[in-house]
Amino acid sequence: MSNNDFEPRHLETLDRDLGRLSNLEMATAYVGRPLVAPAIGLIFIIMACLLAMLLLGETTNTFIIVVAAGFGAYMALNIGANDVANNMGPAVGANALTMGGAIAIAAIFESAGALLAGGDVVSTIAKGIIAPESMQTASVFVWAMLAALLSAALWVNLATWIGAPVSTTHSVVGGVMGSGIAAAGFAAVNWATMSKIAASWVISPVLGGLIAAAFLWLIKARIIYQEDKIAAARKWVPILVGIMAGAFATYLAMKGLKKVIKIDLGTAVMIGAMIGVAIWLVMIPVIRRQSEGLENRNRSLKVLFGIPLVISAALLSFAHGANDVANAVGPLAAIVQASQSGNFTDAVSIPLWVMVIGAMGISFGLFLFGPKLIRMVGSQITKLNPMRAYCVALSAAITVIVASWLGLPVSSTHIAVGGVFGVGFFREWDSARRMRNARLAIPDPAEQPTEERRRRKLVRRSHFMTIISAWIITVPAAAGLSAVIFLVIRSISGGS
Repeated sequence: MSNNDFEPRHLETLDRDLGRLSNLEMATAYVGRPLVAPAIGLIFIIMACLLAMLLLGETTNTFIIVVAAGFGAYMALNIGANDVANNMGPAVGANALTMGGAIAIAAIFESAGALLAGGDVVSTIAKGIIAPESMQTASVFVWAMLAALLSAALWVNLATWIGAPVSTTHSVVGGVMGSGIAAAGFAAVNWATMSKIAASWVISPVLGGLIAAAFLWLIKARIIYQEDKIAAARKWVPILVGIMAGAFATYLAMKGLKKVIKIDLGTAVMIGAMIGVAIWLVMIPVIRRQSEGLENRNRSLKVLFGIPLVISAALLSFAHGANDVANAVGPLAAIVQASQSGNFTDAVSIPLWVMVIGAMGISFGLFLFGPKLIRMVGSQITKLNPMRAYCVALSAAITVIVASWLGLPVSSTHIAVGGVFGVGFFREWDSARRMRNARLAIPDPAEQPTEERRRRKLVRRSHFMTIISAWIITVPAAAGLSAVIFLVIRSISGGS
């Protein structure tokens, strides 16, 4: 090596080359980063297929069940990415939970809800939408369920990619209906059940919005608008936490313990009432200690609602796991039963490994793909603080619990987003009411122009219209896609 190699111009060339390599590495990392989550998701799907293969061994229908397990895992990932994001968004948007904390809480309680209390709605998805006896053979029934799973997963995946909080329940119900019609005509659809489900789709967001608005009205009337806000919070926050604890205990007693002991509704309500009262008494000194030294203003109240919001988020995750795991494992459980026994008309028995795929897939989907929609629901529809977010989460939890108890596959997306809209529209109404009262007391000669009043709306109308449009199109889109997939599967299988 000569001394000329160390001349300044050679060193500058070397620096430029190293700089280019460094830039190339940075660009490669930047390009590769978006591919990490899909790669991990693909690994999970492959592991679900391997789990099915190992558990089933060599049988004539192993291949079909393995493919179905992959589709079910894919659907579960999309549920976690879309639906769970809608449920955890309010807590994150109110800055009561970090993104990591929300994901951890959701993963634990979603899995617990799915494994402990996820059976009833699974049966509704698998058998309640289409009449199994209308199918000619078990093979046709299996193809219909495969098409429903894949079409629902593809549609939710597309919606998540473009940032639309659609209903995974709508998607899978539409998928089952579309493949059922393609397989056996319109007579295959249980229209009585479909009408009941369709009614719940309308009722659930309205009910969620009304309950959220009612709780916000209670908080404003009894705490925020009081002269001594801190004293009022010491009285009412423990009561609100007790209500939430009572609802959770009632649901767990009625659903989660049914595998151990059969508890009727009256007994469950009594258990919930006792636990709710106990939690109310426990929270009185906790809130008193938290409120010491706080200033008498609205900002201070946010501290007191931190614990209730975190607990309500956990409650909502449990209820969502119990209700929406059906969207992934309902068709999968039906496929497993029909493939192994040839019986596709009796009630569905749900293997543990099927429930595990659903529960784990929801958690993985939330962790890998959930933050995008969490931010959208939590901060881009209306501004949320801990009090408003608590109202949304509690109303959504109560509505989902009632729906799951009734065996209705309602949309948790509709309920949660309906709660957000309910809070936002109540704020608009309350703000307009107070402004009218102020103008009556002190007339303002300068009336605000129409454009200014529109700008001051507390709910973003563009998001409202986009979300409603996405809700409307989901069922027909999933049904049409499912029908096409079913026809392709039947054609590949030779139509036998």
